[in-house]
Amino acid sequence: MTRGVWKGPFVHPSLLKKVDKLKDQTKKPIKTWSRNSTIIPEFVGHSFLIHNGKSFIPITISEEMVGHKLGEFSPTRKFSGHTPADKKAATAVKTTTPSSTTTPTGSPGVAPATSKSDSSAKKDKK
Repeated sequence: MTRGVWKGPFVHPSLLKKVDKLKDQTKKPIKTWSRNSTIIPEFVGHSFLIHNGKSFIPITISEEMVGHKLGEFSPTRKFSGHTPADKKAATAVKTTTPSSTTTPTGSPGVAPATSKSDSSAKKDKK
């Protein structure tokens, strides 16, 4: 369920105070743990250090980010890639191909159709 329009976007009150204090000063990063605060137009141009549960991720706010939450730009999970065992298994499947030396199962005394076409193809190449 979304937040009611009549309530407006949620922004932590201390975050608003910090942004108002830094409006006229240099763009020093604002350290915050409030991942659920909505980015409002007053934040554009400011830089934030958003906590992801372990460390602070530096983010500079642009106009495209307005309306999103701060936590959307600070991922909490680290994707380290797939395990090497999966890669080895995938390459093993690619390298094993069915061999063409198997004998076809059919009625005895009947030559397979592929052997005739193979021999005629070899003659055409020579």
